[in-house]
Amino acid sequence: MSMIRELRAVVRPSLRKRNTAPYPPYGGYDATRDPSASTAVVDCAVYREGRRLKEEEPLTPREAMRRVRDGGGFAWIGLHEPTEAEFAGIAAEFGLHPLAVEDAVHAHQRPKLERYDDTLFTVFKTVHYVEHAELTATSEVVESGEVMCFTGRDFVITVRHGGQGSLRNLRHRLEADPELLAKGPSSVLHAISDHVVDGYIAVADAVEIDIDQLEIDVFSPPAKGSTRGADTGRIYQLKREVLEFKRAVMPLMRPMQLLSERPMRLVDPDIQKYFRDVADHLARVQEQVVGFDELLNSILQANLAQATVAQNEDMRKITSWAAIIAVPTAVCGVYGMNFEHMPELQWKYGYPLVLTAIIGTCFAIHRTLKRNGWL
Repeated sequence: MSMIRELRAVVRPSLRKRNTAPYPPYGGYDATRDPSASTAVVDCAVYREGRRLKEEEPLTPREAMRRVRDGGGFAWIGLHEPTEAEFAGIAAEFGLHPLAVEDAVHAHQRPKLERYDDTLFTVFKTVHYVEHAELTATSEVVESGEVMCFTGRDFVITVRHGGQGSLRNLRHRLEADPELLAKGPSSVLHAISDHVVDGYIAVADAVEIDIDQLEIDVFSPPAKGSTRGADTGRIYQLKREVLEFKRAVMPLMRPMQLLSERPMRLVDPDIQKYFRDVADHLARVQEQVVGFDELLNSILQANLAQATVAQNEDMRKITSWAAIIAVPTAVCGVYGMNFEHMPELQWKYGYPLVLTAIIGTCFAIHRTLKRNGWL
């Protein structure tokens, strides 16, 4: 046992040295090339005691980490849709795990929280509400994107995919609160999660308005010339959009619970309290999304029931008119037979009498069916 402890004491410090990357180079990165050559870098800054260090020229990731190692603080590097080649240098510089790097580059991931040694890898689905004048069977209601966050002891790397979910304003708000930003990289992780969940709340409120309007349209009398089938297409479209929203919200619940309940070395204890608030807001949105799905199911069933009732009404009308038409059809069919000896064939008033009988019988059937609500 003592020998095992001695081995651990030797191995652990060596793994913590950032200059010796614990993983093989990603994507054939050349160590002599500055990783900041990537055009995917949106912003790169060093924060010390909660304040951004001033720089005359934009920092490169390598230069940012050099300043952090020399004077403390942490670096925050933001990227937008990097390719493998563009992200390879940064991955090697910060010792990021190849599996996490692959997820960050290719995107289309479920919200999750993973730990790779001294780095937390978090995936968020961002959701944006698409404004529309009227909900149709082809309306896009929810537009989604992704934000991946690598959180280390002295760095934060955010990778954004999609046209929505910019973190520029979020960075400015954090820079205006040095006391919170002084807590380190975990304060940035909290701010991103809070920003994403606030977006969920806004989208949930907007989608609720769409569902309320759809419910009013379904249960209101149909406009002249319209059919219930048009409402069915709108319901299915909104269900698809709510399903996309649900895929962003539901899987994120477990990562937020871990960040708010389980102690982690990379998360400041004071910041962990703030994650509880984010988890509470996310739970509220989760309940709303589940309610939306159930309500849309109920609306769809009601719409299908209304369509069935309307079809039954049409069938009753068709059957009623068929019963009325059966009377003259039967009489005319009888007198269309080629028999010589038939009643009243030679009678002078036979034809007017038959017509009167037909019209009278049809009128009586019509009045009876209308009184009973079939016509």
